[in-house]
Amino acid sequence: MSSSKVLEQLRGKQVLITGTTGFLGKVILEKLIRTVPDIGGIHLLIRGNKQHPDARGRFLQEISTSSVFDRLRQENSEAFESFLEDRLHCVTGEVTQHGFGLKPEALQKLAGSVDAVINSAASVNFREELDKALSINTLCLQNIAELAQLNPSLAVIQVSTCYVNGMNSGQVTESVIKPAGADIPRSSSGYYEIEELIRVLNDSIADVRSRYTGKLLERKLVDLGIREANRYGWSDTYTFTKWLGEQLLMKALEGRALTIVRPSIIESALEEPAPGWIEGVKVADAIILAYAREKVTLFPGKRSGIVDVIPVDLVANTIILAVAEALGERPEARIYQCCSGSSNPVSVGEFIDHLMAEAKSNYASYENLFYRRPVKPFIAVNRALFDALVGGARIPLSLASRMKGLLGQGRELKALQNLDTTRSLATIFGFYTAPDYIFCNNDLLALAARMGEVDKALFPVDAREIDWAVYLRKIHLAGLNRYALSAKKARRPRSSRGRKKAA
Repeated sequence: MSSSKVLEQLRGKQVLITGTTGFLGKVILEKLIRTVPDIGGIHLLIRGNKQHPDARGRFLQEISTSSVFDRLRQENSEAFESFLEDRLHCVTGEVTQHGFGLKPEALQKLAGSVDAVINSAASVNFREELDKALSINTLCLQNIAELAQLNPSLAVIQVSTCYVNGMNSGQVTESVIKPAGADIPRSSSGYYEIEELIRVLNDSIADVRSRYTGKLLERKLVDLGIREANRYGWSDTYTFTKWLGEQLLMKALEGRALTIVRPSIIESALEEPAPGWIEGVKVADAIILAYAREKVTLFPGKRSGIVDVIPVDLVANTIILAVAEALGERPEARIYQCCSGSSNPVSVGEFIDHLMAEAKSNYASYENLFYRRPVKPFIAVNRALFDALVGGARIPLSLASRMKGLLGQGRELKALQNLDTTRSLATIFGFYTAPDYIFCNNDLLALAARMGEVDKALFPVDAREIDWAVYLRKIHLAGLNRYALSAKKARRPRSSRGRKKAA
């Protein structure tokens, strides 16, 4: 009988994880505890806060209480508590501070006590202020690199995103991405030289800071981030700064064990720890929720385009496979994309149709998501038509709203608010609903094949296992309803009369 290469490689090993206050970080942690019983230990870098200045206190109050651990508690609560007591080590530190904010001797001790680091900390705000996005998505990786330099055998797993591809079109392979915009010098080793670009960006940030304060400063830093991202070939600050982070690490850790894992749009779990498990509202969910609440019925999108969604458990499994490989094979730079677009594509149109069909036939099963049966279709149109329709509708609605407001009537105001919600969502997510690229993951599938059948079963990463109709209609919507949305306030009972009025 064949054995698990992953379990063999991780036996007795010590792994440091950042970002466990986030969605993906929690799933990685849960999977390691539940599936790798012989792991030596797990170290979590957690920033203290006012309520819990100590990392362990924050972990016990904010992380260990998450429903992500329900399965572990149900299957063997005693073993879970024992793991937390004996092999879960919390480090109070901040990933964006030099040396994580630790004293030099504490940093040296941490570096010497871990075999691998998984960096899943990030700001995933697409419209973050440029200085904040640079700090957590790019510059903090200098601290990860410093940790690795204190321990030459340390394996680094950096969680990036497939969308570092930016505005490039066509097939996107698991390789260093060339910017689609202004030129950035490239080294003979393949990565891009970003030091001068970082200096220019910091000068621009300093200039904005010298001229504005308060909320206006925040808005100007957001605008600066979008402008600079667009200049170099990205749609938003998040993906631009994640690409910069890849380049920084590839240079700093040249010749070392560095694996970059790029997920596409991470959504609820396919199977583990529970089907549909999710935390918060993700990229696609903001649009789903706006449709369910009857705020959005029109959106810019290309129905034939491939929307690349991947369940969170497949991403966590990819990261764990990457750790095992990095610990067991010769040190080098590797890139894996965890995605569905090339192997099991679902189009924007199919995505919409699955959700609309479920909403119409089974809306009452999702009481926290749908207030009543949706009566209007969700329509994807090209960007130019969307802008014309929305722009054309806003002016008369705005005028009508002002006139009716004087008379105490608010239907036009609600329509205007819905229109503004639609425009806001389109500004943030419109790029992702009109895709002109397909992400490929041949290298990841080859890695899974090398690991063997046992690990394919224990740590599945293959998107071909997803039945999109079942996942989108039954698993994902149920997960959103159960885990991401709090019970809505009591509303008037659903009735045919109420539904007719809503039409």
